[in-house]
Amino acid sequence: MRTDARRHHDPEVRGFASDNYAGVHPEILAAIALANGGHQVSYGEDEYTDHLQRVVHSHFGADAQAFPVFNGTGANVVALQALTDRWGSVVCAETAHINVDEGGAPERMAGLKLLTVPTPDGKLTPELIDRQAWGWDDEHRAMPQVVSLAQNTELGTVYTPDEIRAICDHAHQLGMKVHLDGARLANAAASLDVPMRAFTNAAGVDVLSYGGTKNGMMFGEAVIVLNPDAVRRMKHIRKMSMQLASKMRFVSVQLEALLAKDLWLRNARHANAMARRLADGVSAVGGVEILYPVQANAVFARLPHDVSERLQKRYRFYFWNEAAGDVRWMCSYDTTEDDVDGFLAALKEEMSR
Repeated sequence: MRTDARRHHDPEVRGFASDNYAGVHPEILAAIALANGGHQVSYGEDEYTDHLQRVVHSHFGADAQAFPVFNGTGANVVALQALTDRWGSVVCAETAHINVDEGGAPERMAGLKLLTVPTPDGKLTPELIDRQAWGWDDEHRAMPQVVSLAQNTELGTVYTPDEIRAICDHAHQLGMKVHLDGARLANAAASLDVPMRAFTNAAGVDVLSYGGTKNGMMFGEAVIVLNPDAVRRMKHIRKMSMQLASKMRFVSVQLEALLAKDLWLRNARHANAMARRLADGVSAVGGVEILYPVQANAVFARLPHDVSERLQKRYRFYFWNEAAGDVRWMCSYDTTEDDVDGFLAALKEEMSR
């Protein structure tokens, strides 16, 4: 029996829950259509994945190699497995996505131990890393082998290139490698107004999880190996981690569309600008406290719990720490000024009740 597809949602409704809520950028949809038709070799031997490598070189240097995967958790699990031994562990911030939001996947699927460090703003430092980077010869302790950073952090803060370089230098001196979770890497580059290479390969990062879904793609991310000497058997690890796409051209062409010109930057700059507009408006509302510097596309705030609950009936967003009344508001490449202004008006109405 034939059924015709129909729209099941209002395309004019947007919220502030996650940049994953946004649809696919029209240029990405056009790229997927461009790659369709005819036959291309599967499992990454296609023309689009081959061309993606040259695009990645233009951003991250001639040694960089991209391994497209399905999602961000998969990218992190694949990357960390390639950097660690079976007895290895990973030092990360307590608030890191790999620790808080991946359902234990790095530990369950990669079989490694996460050694977490509390931070005031989501950012590691060499001194904070040293709290967990010890005991390499102690058989009773999982061996610290990798430092994992997130750029931007889960709290919306951004590392400067010098901060990442200092961490990489320190980790390498300790014999450790550095992984960067770049789910929102484009937003960090837009915030810093520097090329992505300035705080990745040029700063000493060994492996990067590059995020595209939060920046306008339909699906897909990439593990980008910046230092080939730091990893082992990436192709095999990606396959056994269930992250090898048979029709990889449809992931690769999205990454190409994002990175070949400036779409990645346009999308990130717009999302950041909307977060800044939101933060500026929120700062004028009495009784609402912005918790962290707004450096990318996230605004963390504290307000009365009942106000948040009423506001959630009008706009989607999440509590970050419900007991404390902390919430997170995310802006996307498709967030409009009218969206922000409408949300601010609703916030003021609910605060005045």
